[in-house]
Amino acid sequence: MVHHHRSHQLRKGEEVGDDDEESQTLVLESGNTGYYKRTRPKLLPLLLLFSLVSCSLIMALYHFCYSSTLSLLYSFQVENESWIIDREATSPFCSSISNGSICCDRSSFRSDICVMRGNVRTHSGSSSIFLYSSENNGFIKYVSTFSQEGLEEEEDELQHEKIKPYTRKWETSIMDTIDELDLIAKKGNLRTQHPCEVRHSVPAIFFSTGGYTGNVYHEFNDGVLPLYITSQHLNKKVVFVMLEYHQWWITKYGDILSQLSDYSPIDFNQDQRTHCFPEAIVGLKIHDELTVDSSLMQGNKSITDFRNLLNQAYWSRIRGLIQDEEREAQLKLKERLSLSPSPSPLPLPLPLPVPVPLEEEEEQWKKPKLVILSRNGSRAITNEDEIVQLGEEIGFQVEVFRPDRTTELAKIYRVLNSSDVMVGVHGAAMTHFLFMKPGTVFIQVIPLGTDWAALTYYGEPAMKLVLKYMGYKILPRESSLYSKYDKDDPVLSDPHSVTAKGWQFTKKVYLDGQNVGLDLRRFGKRLVRAYDYSISKRNQLYRQQPQ
Repeated sequence: MVHHHRSHQLRKGEEVGDDDEESQTLVLESGNTGYYKRTRPKLLPLLLLFSLVSCSLIMALYHFCYSSTLSLLYSFQVENESWIIDREATSPFCSSISNGSICCDRSSFRSDICVMRGNVRTHSGSSSIFLYSSENNGFIKYVSTFSQEGLEEEEDELQHEKIKPYTRKWETSIMDTIDELDLIAKKGNLRTQHPCEVRHSVPAIFFSTGGYTGNVYHEFNDGVLPLYITSQHLNKKVVFVMLEYHQWWITKYGDILSQLSDYSPIDFNQDQRTHCFPEAIVGLKIHDELTVDSSLMQGNKSITDFRNLLNQAYWSRIRGLIQDEEREAQLKLKERLSLSPSPSPLPLPLPLPVPVPLEEEEEQWKKPKLVILSRNGSRAITNEDEIVQLGEEIGFQVEVFRPDRTTELAKIYRVLNSSDVMVGVHGAAMTHFLFMKPGTVFIQVIPLGTDWAALTYYGEPAMKLVLKYMGYKILPRESSLYSKYDKDDPVLSDPHSVTAKGWQFTKKVYLDGQNVGLDLRRFGKRLVRAYDYSISKRNQLYRQQPQ
């Protein structure tokens, strides 16, 4: 179970400038986000002259401005003005953005994302990413001319955006812990300002591995899947630049990263060198809980494509694990034979494998594999041994699997990828349904007070992966809370009214304080359904094979 408070509030772009009662000059400069900059003239005559020349210039340039994506608007007094901004800026990944521009999409309640195109340079010391332009358009040159004649000198900053590149934008408490980046478009001498120390020929994606990192649900939902969604169209020609970099995260997800990028990731905070890129995507796109919306993806990529990528990422490592196990088995056999007394001085040959009777081999092949994802501590299955025995009586080959924080993901993938049915109690470990083959069965045990979260965060996403989802909602008597509370207590009789009191109360009562003892007769019916479905699926695949 994870922490979710959704205020669904959108961050609004900040207007940059001095608030003053005096008249101000407003310039909407180049850039797709409608960035405003104000300057205040020192002399009234020069201001009037500026007005007259501006009007003449705007009339002369009207046709040019209308046909371009650059909006050049000005005013001496700004009160409740409504500006028309190029709507192409809100298209996916700001596809129409021109060189030297910053485009930000802040329309999603989940995350902000900005695109910088042109001469992009990092400056980790100030948590900034600069976009430099050596070419000024005619309007900027015009303003600079008047500056030389007495107007206040224009700053070289053309556009300034702020962004926290993490995908839980609506959660203020966690976003307060995420490092913020300044995205600054400037004009200046490229030879003297932040000279490149490392040049890259491919784009960069900047994102944070902070926040809820450490919880496998959040690591996939808020990090790995959004990274796939954001980078897939770049075909591995991208460099990942990470804020709040964790070496253990790189080790844990390195196999997946290698499928998304051909380049080593960069630790933004520790790498003080100036890295230069032709383009930067700052922030990650996220679609929904543990899924990929194919309608929003280039080439209609789906969660199944992500699942196939996991297969490519882990298969090489799994093959190595199998070879290691085979070598270890051979060594143990040699050691056992060397310790056995033998009258013969010659070494004994390794015994041939004992052939398995055909009937026994067929029986083993027919047995579907049931994996019980076991929990320690809260929300454990207290009668797990009885469930194992029940599964074997029904006809399953049963494996109890107890991964922990240090378990290599390739090993978890290997176990679940070879399973026909997975059983587990609602919690972050259910994220591993992503490792199951489409068409297999996922049984999620739903403790009291977790109905909505169990379906939303794991049940519905599992169905999108084309798994056969079977939620098992426990009865009050199957909960350890049954012995702690009166049967008429709302904790047992009306969990919804209890969860409505807030996250902390829900966590204390239902997540941290509850175990489950499954009714064997009732849960057995669910296992029989899963068994019959698995056998039917296997027979269907067998009939489809060429004879």
